[in-house]
Amino acid sequence: MPRIPPNTRALFFDAVGTLLFPEPSAPVVYAETARRFGLPLSPHEVRTRFVAAYHAEEAADAGTDWATSEPRERDRWRRIVTGTLAGVLDPDGCYQHLFDHFARPDAWRVAPDAAEVFAALRARGLRLGLGSNYDERLWSVLAGFPELAPVCDRVLISAAVGVRKPGSGFFRAVARATECSVAEVLFVGDDVGNDYAGATAAGMPSVLLDPHDRHPDVPHRIASLSQLLD
Repeated sequence: MPRIPPNTRALFFDAVGTLLFPEPSAPVVYAETARRFGLPLSPHEVRTRFVAAYHAEEAADAGTDWATSEPRERDRWRRIVTGTLAGVLDPDGCYQHLFDHFARPDAWRVAPDAAEVFAALRARGLRLGLGSNYDERLWSVLAGFPELAPVCDRVLISAAVGVRKPGSGFFRAVARATECSVAEVLFVGDDVGNDYAGATAAGMPSVLLDPHDRHPDVPHRIASLSQLLD
């Protein structure tokens, strides 16, 4: 079975975990920041705390049918950071430090095969875009990576759209941005719930980026972006 369905006219990519990766990793950055603000934590302890705080916010968003906005995203990340790093000496300063850190391009790296894949897809006449649950900070990050320019003509950020993935409204907005039907867009992402299941439920074909083979039950998976070209 081809990775890209034959009726596909556009591909949209998730950002964090698909095209962009924190460097150093988020648990390492959080742990270093916690120590800076008087709380010794290991990256493993950070990860455990973060997962609990993150899932609490996901549950809250599910209760509002995934509605969001820039103020909501700032409040959301404030609660995630303060919940993850409860016990720091200056919670507000700690939050602002981390919020600003992840707005900088030098806090991230790009998937090594992204540029090659984008060039090949555009050569096939496919429209490209990026759809993310991040907030307006994503613009400053994207500005630091010219290799991501091919997807920057169509960037949808949930805080601006008004609905987060996996809400079906987000994927309908993706289709409108490409001037295609929902069934003519392939969504590529690394999150099995927000990306793969969300797109599929909205009627949009999806491929899960699963480099560590964590989701063998998902029928449409790739281990790297370059496998889209198979």
